[in-house]
Amino acid sequence: MKEINWSDLSFGYMKTDYNVRCYYRNGQWTDPEISDSEYISIHIAATCLHYGQEAFEGLKAFKGKDGKIRIFRMRENALRLQSSCRGIMMQELPTALFEQAVVEAIKRNRSYIPPYESGASLYIRPLLLGTSAQVGVKQADEYMFLVFVTPVGPYFKEGFKTTPVVIFRQFDRAAPLGTGTYKIGGNYAASLVAGDKAHAMGYSSVLYLDAKEKKYIDECGPANFFGIKNNTYITPESTSILPSITNKSLMQLAEAMGMKVERRRVPLEELATFEEAGMCGTAAVISPIQRIDDVEEDKSYIFSADGKPGAVSVKLYNELRAIQYGEKEDLYGWTTIVDF
Repeated sequence: MKEINWSDLSFGYMKTDYNVRCYYRNGQWTDPEISDSEYISIHIAATCLHYGQEAFEGLKAFKGKDGKIRIFRMRENALRLQSSCRGIMMQELPTALFEQAVVEAIKRNRSYIPPYESGASLYIRPLLLGTSAQVGVKQADEYMFLVFVTPVGPYFKEGFKTTPVVIFRQFDRAAPLGTGTYKIGGNYAASLVAGDKAHAMGYSSVLYLDAKEKKYIDECGPANFFGIKNNTYITPESTSILPSITNKSLMQLAEAMGMKVERRRVPLEELATFEEAGMCGTAAVISPIQRIDDVEEDKSYIFSADGKPGAVSVKLYNELRAIQYGEKEDLYGWTTIVDF
């Protein structure tokens, strides 16, 4: 293993020693297998390649001050993967098998778990692929499930700092009654053009409006959106938004802090009333928004004139991170401690 500068990691791929694989064949799942290869062998007619039968998850493990390794909300990821499977007719992976594979992947790569207070974490990527060889449009009857891990730094290079976001009306991330609520590759492919344009203009992300009317806030490219006003945590409700496990956690923490929580349709013009705004997800945790530029309307919504994160965002971020690292008692049963 090469020497790793833990404090200088980007959110990218680094080779680790092992990954874990399972297969669905003849109507049943195999036991997990350990592989040291970074590659998979797949048929040229596999349904994942032609008809998009592919789903994935993203979760993290953290080393605490006490030296213990904690996985954050692993079961929620297993359940969300099952939801994605139902959405695009893939074979559902049993929760216990998902959890077994994730824990085994962490154990096999323990030397790649970043140390406490390094600012880095171990990112875990479960991936499910339809592997049947067929050219007709129908679901596969064979699948591959694998889990690999890689140490990562912050998703946004700014880290926990405010960042600018842009609204584009000429792009949609997902259709209102389409696949937006599932964590599948096609939704991310659909966001690449808009994301690249935003980055070229100096923005970290795109804030998508609803695809039907362009009147309501949907979500950001890689994360859910939330706004803060009048001691209320507000996040959009939509039939095309991926249900973020981080957002779900933040809503629960906000309520515990005495805040009101609203998950509802959020009109675009309501942006002007928010005291704070942010993006949230497994990769970014919370990325506070400095401003949102509506370039077509030549209008800006500013949430941080001095460039500093708002007080509520800071408190929520610190509260969530404290649970992930074991610095505060996990009252919600969110973390799983890995027993080596």
